[in-house]
Amino acid sequence: MGIFAWIILGLIAGLIAKLLMPGRDPGGFFITIIIGIIGAIVGGYIAVNLGWGSVTGLNLESILIAVGGSIVFLFIYRLLAR
Repeated sequence: MGIFAWIILGLIAGLIAKLLMPGRDPGGFFITIIIGIIGAIVGGYIAVNLGWGSVTGLNLESILIAVGGSIVFLFIYRLLAR
């Protein structure tokens, strides 16, 4: 997956994670992308180790894994940002 695909996937995953976990978060558009990209990496790592699949491109499975990882990362980010 190229860097542009990671950015798009990160943006989608970060936005969906923020929609599913509403609240005040420090940061704007770029922080959302970074949260999504890191979430995709975290989600992909967890999914591969549990045998659930991997982040392979812009498909539904990858987006779901990335969103799951983004929610986990957003939760941790909110705890650390306080």
